[in-house]
Amino acid sequence: MPAARRADALRNRAAVVAAAADVFAARGVGVPLADVAAAAGVGIATLHRNFPTRDALVVAVYLQDIDDLCDGVAELLARHPAAEAVAVWMRRFVAAVAGRAGMCQAVRAVVTGVDPDLCRVAHERIDAALGTLVAVAVAEGSVRADADVGDLVVAMSGFCLIADALGSADSVSRSVGVLVDGLRPR
Repeated sequence: MPAARRADALRNRAAVVAAAADVFAARGVGVPLADVAAAAGVGIATLHRNFPTRDALVVAVYLQDIDDLCDGVAELLARHPAAEAVAVWMRRFVAAVAGRAGMCQAVRAVVTGVDPDLCRVAHERIDAALGTLVAVAVAEGSVRADADVGDLVVAMSGFCLIADALGSADSVSRSVGVLVDGLRPR
């Protein structure tokens, strides 16, 4: 059984992930890791102790984004009508990935090439969260009954890949709007 991590080590790890998310959003995932460490207020050795490779850090940021998105479903439903909650969630998903230059390609390469289980777990969480939102919206009649969560995830993933390639998060947000409009009942 692995030893429990000290509280300060856990805080340092969380600080590195939060700083990486901000730095990646501002400058892309290719930023020097020393800049991430400085933004987190830790030394480069602390960063590397927690994340031995850039890929490990990129995946940690991605998984934190997925956790934040998926954990926020109940709050979205409490604050918005169901169809609007679907739209807000989809825009947040795309922004989390497309808003960081190089993120989508980096995550795709890591999770498919290095650790496919990470991809599977993340996709299961995404499918469950979006599935809950869509099911509530379908039940209330604000989203068409034939809305397929798998199709929506594929479309959002494609939007992220396009944004990564073209560097245009704004056009991706408009594309999500078109997709959301297509969810309206006929």
